[in-house]
Amino acid sequence: MISFSKQNGKLSVFYNQLKILEHSESSPMLVLKRGKESVDMYRGNFFISDAIEETLPLGTYLLSESYSEGRGVSNLTFSAGAKTFSLELSERDGRLHLGFSPLPEPYNRLFIRFHADPLECVWGCGEQFSHFNLRGKNYPLWTQEQGVGRNKETEITQIADRLDRAGGDYHTTFYPQPTFVSSRRYFVHADTYGYADFDFSNPSYHELQFWDVPDSIVLSVKPSLLEVVQDVSRFLGRQQTLPGWVYDGIILGMQGGTSTCLQKLARVQESNMKVAGLWIQDWEGEKYTSFGKRLRWNWQWDQKLYPGLDAEIVRLRQSGVRVLGYINPYVLVDHPLYEEAARLDLLGKREDGSVYLVDFGEFDAAIVDFTKPEAVAWYKQVINKELIDFGLSGWMADFGEYLPTDVVLAGGKPAMLEHNRWPGYWAEINKDAIQEAGRQDDILFFMRAGCARSLSSCRMMWAGDQNVDWSEDDGLPSVLTATLSLAMSGMGLNHSDIGGYTTLYGMKRSKELLIRWAEQAAFSPLMRTHEGNRPKDNWQFDSDQETIDALARMTDVHVKLKPYLMHLDEENAHEGIPVVRPIFLHYELEAFWNVKDSYLLGRDLFVAPVLEQGAGRREVLLPDDQWVHLFTKLEYQGGRHTVEAPLLRPPVFYRKASSFAPLFASIQ
Repeated sequence: MISFSKQNGKLSVFYNQLKILEHSESSPMLVLKRGKESVDMYRGNFFISDAIEETLPLGTYLLSESYSEGRGVSNLTFSAGAKTFSLELSERDGRLHLGFSPLPEPYNRLFIRFHADPLECVWGCGEQFSHFNLRGKNYPLWTQEQGVGRNKETEITQIADRLDRAGGDYHTTFYPQPTFVSSRRYFVHADTYGYADFDFSNPSYHELQFWDVPDSIVLSVKPSLLEVVQDVSRFLGRQQTLPGWVYDGIILGMQGGTSTCLQKLARVQESNMKVAGLWIQDWEGEKYTSFGKRLRWNWQWDQKLYPGLDAEIVRLRQSGVRVLGYINPYVLVDHPLYEEAARLDLLGKREDGSVYLVDFGEFDAAIVDFTKPEAVAWYKQVINKELIDFGLSGWMADFGEYLPTDVVLAGGKPAMLEHNRWPGYWAEINKDAIQEAGRQDDILFFMRAGCARSLSSCRMMWAGDQNVDWSEDDGLPSVLTATLSLAMSGMGLNHSDIGGYTTLYGMKRSKELLIRWAEQAAFSPLMRTHEGNRPKDNWQFDSDQETIDALARMTDVHVKLKPYLMHLDEENAHEGIPVVRPIFLHYELEAFWNVKDSYLLGRDLFVAPVLEQGAGRREVLLPDDQWVHLFTKLEYQGGRHTVEAPLLRPPVFYRKASSFAPLFASIQ
């Protein structure tokens, strides 16, 4: 399975007949560097630079082979002068594993180059919002705020940078993952949580940079891209299926008190909107800043704002409506949970032993130290007592990406090595708390921050804080790119805030945007609205009767798809096939490699959301098959078509040969 070729001074390494590495003295596959990083964090936005002080190309190599535990092991020892660095290659469970020796002093950066084809496409690296095909750019892999605007050329991003250092860039993401999939039908995953940068800009190689030597790099080659993606989650872990109730309607984001929420619910139910749940993010109280409405980060029921909510939760559940809340991994200073955690010594520290307080935007909160077993047990107890026992059927498990790099943690590892891992700890705590309560079949939690550990721990992602606009990098279109990138990274369940969230610098959500976003969400695993950080500036689901009727209509479609969506959920959990899929997973053609504005929902639905303001039609490129328009029932062959797309009739097509065709045909 592992073979080598030496020609014209070049060493080529093959796995399953696929060239993966290439080395020569003039173009070495391994380079060591000594760097000194600078890390500046401002409210979850990280500004990282690296001053390279020394570079050492490893031009000379020695190849040897041996046996370990009954397996053949190939060893490559690279050297330059007296400095050596070794690479071990072996096959385990049908995958190639690369192991490394420690870096020789004084080097602390490892660069490794994988062979590339000039026409090769690359996808993945976790959740990427701007680019689906990653070729041509480098991607720093560091969990942080996604940023506002995320395109340095746009006015919104420039304003956010100028006023609050919050503009973001094409690569900033809540969910980086050191995993990529190649159109040459293989994946690479690096087992590391240190800072990394994957550079796909060179036509001849992919250069992976690591500030901490990975425990291993794993490579898998398969006959098809679908099988490659399945093997990513087979290796890293797979999500659980969702509770069945989530498909019974829309989850409406609302806040402002018990009577306000009940009045909103009554109004939409009078219009026959199917409501699966009320997501009440301020159940624990309110806090106002210049950013807008924020939450009081003390995870206990605010009885003043929500009188009688405990009884209403029971009543609503009996009527088929669940209540969901909100929590994150921090505790607000000078509030009961903070005081308890401080007394029990469960919080992250500064070098002088004082509690590390993080500025979250005009208020401070402390970090519960998840490297300390007592802190993990305490936080699971908080979740069980304050959320589950209170009656919540789920919650947004927010944040996870703010861990400062200078916090002192009980586990002993530098925070630079724990930072990217933190969202995984957070996911595991939520999952374990639910399992320990025996409620894993009933409770839903969803997260924005993630890492490789999230695949087996978080049963639903959400795309974070999009702008309430149509922008490619941070508006409605970015939701599709994010979902497709996660799908190629092994994470098959994702959704977004219907209408977006970030409402700043003159942005205000329009009625058209909200309805178009709801159209897309209807063809996703979960429908959930959000009022945004400045609700009064945004058009809401109940701003007028026409909007209520529109969302009720798209919710009806979503509910009608329940048998199909549950089937896809099972496929994701058991076979590792994502619910929302790039088209090329079933139609492996170059024409679809760069497509990020349409997708397959399962095998049998082709979805092309309207992503432009004011558009009433869309051009679609249908795969070579027989398709039926879900709403007009007109039949189409594969190829390019321009279709009418008025509000509430997005371009969605079902495969005529699908076993679910009778279900699709019943949707009017």
